Amino acid sequence: MFYVPVLVPGFASHTWLTADGEVLTLDGRQVALRLREEMPLVCHGPAVARRLHREGMTAADVLSLFAFVRPACWCVPTPAGLADACGLPRPQTGEDAAVALLEAANQLIHELVGQADQPKVLELLWLAKAADWPFAKACLQALGERALTAQQADMSALKVWRRLPKWEDMAPPGRPGNAPISATEVDKVLSEVLSHPTAEDRPEQRAYARGVVPAFAPAPDQESPALVLAEAGTGVGKTLGYLAPAFAWRAKNLGAIWVSTYTRNLQRQLDSELDKLYPNPAIKEKRVVVRKGRENYLCLMNLEELVNFETQTSSKNILGLILAVRWTEASRAGEVIGGDMPGWLREIIGLKRAADLTVRRGECWHGACPHYGACFAEKAARAAPHAEIVVANHAFVMTQTLADPYGFDLKPTHYVFDEGHHLFEAADSAFGGTLSGLETRDLRRWLLGAERTSPTAFTARARGLRKRLEDLVASDQDLSNALHAVERAAQILPASGWYVRLKNGQPQGPVEVFLAAVGAQVYARVKPTDARGSYSIETQILPLTEEIAAAAQQLEGALGQLLAPLKTLQGLIQMRFEDEEETDPQDEDAILTDDQRRRLGGIANSIRQRAVDQVAFFQSMLQGLDQPTPADFVDWFEVTRHDGADLDVGYFRRFVDPLRPFMALLGGQAQGALITSATLTDQTGIEEIDWSEAEAQTGTRHLSTPPIRLKLASPYDYEAQARVFVVQDVARNHPHQAAAAMARLMLSAEGGGLGLFTSIARLKAAYAQIAPKLEAAGLPLLAQHVDAMDVTTLIDIFRTDPRACMLGTDALRDGVDVSGQSLKLLVFDRMPWPRPTLAHRTRRAHFGSRTYDDRLTRLKLRQAFGRLIRTREDRGAFVLLDSRLPTRLESAFPQSVQIKRISLKETLSALKAFYGV
Repeated sequence: MFYVPVLVPGFASHTWLTADGEVLTLDGRQVALRLREEMPLVCHGPAVARRLHREGMTAADVLSLFAFVRPACWCVPTPAGLADACGLPRPQTGEDAAVALLEAANQLIHELVGQADQPKVLELLWLAKAADWPFAKACLQALGERALTAQQADMSALKVWRRLPKWEDMAPPGRPGNAPISATEVDKVLSEVLSHPTAEDRPEQRAYARGVVPAFAPAPDQESPALVLAEAGTGVGKTLGYLAPAFAWRAKNLGAIWVSTYTRNLQRQLDSELDKLYPNPAIKEKRVVVRKGRENYLCLMNLEELVNFETQTSSKNILGLILAVRWTEASRAGEVIGGDMPGWLREIIGLKRAADLTVRRGECWHGACPHYGACFAEKAARAAPHAEIVVANHAFVMTQTLADPYGFDLKPTHYVFDEGHHLFEAADSAFGGTLSGLETRDLRRWLLGAERTSPTAFTARARGLRKRLEDLVASDQDLSNALHAVERAAQILPASGWYVRLKNGQPQGPVEVFLAAVGAQVYARVKPTDARGSYSIETQILPLTEEIAAAAQQLEGALGQLLAPLKTLQGLIQMRFEDEEETDPQDEDAILTDDQRRRLGGIANSIRQRAVDQVAFFQSMLQGLDQPTPADFVDWFEVTRHDGADLDVGYFRRFVDPLRPFMALLGGQAQGALITSATLTDQTGIEEIDWSEAEAQTGTRHLSTPPIRLKLASPYDYEAQARVFVVQDVARNHPHQAAAAMARLMLSAEGGGLGLFTSIARLKAAYAQIAPKLEAAGLPLLAQHVDAMDVTTLIDIFRTDPRACMLGTDALRDGVDVSGQSLKLLVFDRMPWPRPTLAHRTRRAHFGSRTYDDRLTRLKLRQAFGRLIRTREDRGAFVLLDSRLPTRLESAFPQSVQIKRISLKETLSALKAFYGV
């Protein structure tokens, strides 16, 4: 048995279970004294260290044991979550939690005994012992004589790339058919899916599934897909509603349906939903593929370099690698971000180390990589055309599926865009340009690689063009000359330390000189109070200062000197395809293999997307800098800030309507598309206006053929299930009042409360005020931007603990899918009006002045309210701590829900009556 002290942290007091079984309640000072003498067992060591303000503390983290024994498995990183995962009673007190951690550790060690015959488990365990892993000795003792059969501390066990299965090429599937589907066929599929005894047959869902059938028809003309705009209120069941016609279309036409959502977290949620339709993991692996950018996947070349680096420096630092290797061998798809690598595992490995396991944008070696045959990203790319469902995100579809001429030999013909109300934001990021210090520094790094390295720093990702092209350059003098010219011209781009040089008034090179002048103009034109705030600061471009005008002219010329050799280099690589077509078929050495062609295409595309297009866009921005911005764009200068500290400075350009280029791509390539969400239309009460706004904010008004409209209301009884309270006596400009009110509301609900803030600074100030009050009542409080966990992990913890409460920013409202008692109270600290940025002001004038602001705010309120009621049994209250809710915005809430404008005291009484407390 494994016996050590156990520490369960609280907010003001902490539970310490001694190795002898004595339970102590300690304050922070007492815990610090004990940590000098003993190493306790904890759950989620990085979070515990932050809670105790003891960064770098030494502890036995039971999550590391869980990750070793159950790699690529999920659990909530709390004592209760571990207890659930291990089938133990859920702890109710600090003492229960301490005992549960100890029991979980011993159970996991027992499980490991049964895995002793798996390849390399024993070798990795010996490596972990050499790295002083606290659990290694107990594990080896439990294994007994079997532990001695492995060669101790065998570093070759880390070389997991040798053990991974290779993907195999398959014949192209051919272009899918264009046969339409009928509502009858969709009904049949839906009935088959709903035949499970626990499935719920919903009339609204059947109506939705029939209504979206036209999205799976052939395109009506060359410039527009067959398109349906479908709003489905919460509870309609839109996921299965659009998958049923997707399955029916797939059965007839043998093509993959691409389902795109907004974020990688939502991709994960959608992928989990598909478990219900594909309960057999082996079948699901063949029929469902998740696609995202290569920078989200484990890079085996980086892993190899990291293993080599660690083994050459110190074996004491390899525990994170051991856990990464265990995960790699068990992972379904190798997704480091948004896949089956838990967020807490990335923290245990180390956030920097986890980032080192992936590639940066455009850095993949493709066919030149020695691990290409086992590459996770390549496996997903090759499997997608043969899948039934491909789960992607909006950014990937916009920048790669539609815009990438090399990445897809066979373009998808039919798309479903779930969370369609986010298409505008996704397109805004995908089609904009940013000439900033961080962007140009990253471009220099991509072109030149790491220029300064320390013997203690790992730089696997910092491979420049020369490293990626070295075998091609060696046999082609023209390529070598072009690459030399690129490397010389790239010296104009900022190197590391650029912002320090700007702040010290010592910019180097034309980019830094330009950015220094931009930063000076921004600070000169903002109020001192804004300059000291936590938000980014910005200014209009005109009138230009003389310094910026001169610097811009110099920079434009320097960028031209970089663009010319980049185009030459790209063209020379492209010519390799043309040269091959003229090659004698008998000359086998001169014929490119499929992998070589794919690699050359990937490199040419990377140079185009990552460098040529970007530099050309920078040039176009600078060419008309002294003239009014072109009508389709909005330009501004900005100093980007985070937590009140300057992070970047740059010149920004965005489309006024970024959905115009997106729809141009979609209309030219897709046969059919469905854009769907619970909140597509506005709620003005005039249906034609509401749909016109929906078409504007999804870009469908740019198509030559108008979309088909479909709207189904939520089936929930909001009059009985929900309440809305607008508190009248909390001063919105006094954060302490709002924090005190939020604490009282969460206490009255006895957990299950989500507080949303319009600024990070207000959230942090409120957390310090709310946390002690909730902990005194036994209610855990989680907080985005405070707990420093990724949002997915925070939501997982919140979802599984009905007594927990959570604080987050307004942007969190779309990422929370929590039903039941875990979310029964949602509190906004103030009205979520749009921030009056320069981009927003331009779009406001373009899309309809005040009605545009009202629409955005109504949609935010609708989306937030939609988090509350997820099933017919849910009950929830929405509270706004701001009396400024205009009556015209009350339509954001369902007509049947009660909206009460009352005092805080009256709200608390009403909540108790509503919850039956």
